[in-house]
Amino acid sequence: MISEHTFAAIDFESAGAERGKTDVPVQIGMATWSLPAGHGDHFTSFIRADQTITWSAQKIHGISSGDLADAPALMQLWPSIKATLSGRIVVAHGHGTEKRYLRAFPNHGFGPWADTLQLSRAAWPELKSHALGDVCNHWNLTPQVNKLVAAKTWHDALYDAAASLVLLEYIIEQFDLVESDLEPLLKPDTSYWHSLKRRDR
Repeated sequence: MISEHTFAAIDFESAGAERGKTDVPVQIGMATWSLPAGHGDHFTSFIRADQTITWSAQKIHGISSGDLADAPALMQLWPSIKATLSGRIVVAHGHGTEKRYLRAFPNHGFGPWADTLQLSRAAWPELKSHALGDVCNHWNLTPQVNKLVAAKTWHDALYDAAASLVLLEYIIEQFDLVESDLEPLLKPDTSYWHSLKRRDR
């Protein structure tokens, strides 16, 4: 049942894609949530990169190359990543980027994954935008995120990781999924979520 699991969210911010180069991460944020323990286990770090941050990426997240001067390499963060994600349901909002960067650790075994972007699209297809900030603002969840991660905002890796867990918690509460199995969270199916809406009418 969902109530028996701990969920661990992860978010990466990147340097931005340059012509002929593969995009690389420059910041990581992680957090956990469970019904018994609530929100916690916040971890964030800049990540040393071997390429400059593009102007367009810096405009989004505000991270400069100077912020990375004394940052560890991604491989050095393995102990913290393993400690946070192992044995937990891994959460991300649009998990493609996070899965791609975690390939740096072959056979890491993290998962299963719950993607709050896919869940939001299945639960509320009528929303004009399913971007993390837009969904949280629509349901007035942003103040809760602000309390969890003070002095940060959208596109900070820790802020976005915490926000994805706040959104996940809201979805579970709104659709009365606390005593359900994990399947609805791991494989969002629009027809299933529509049936939940009809049940509550």
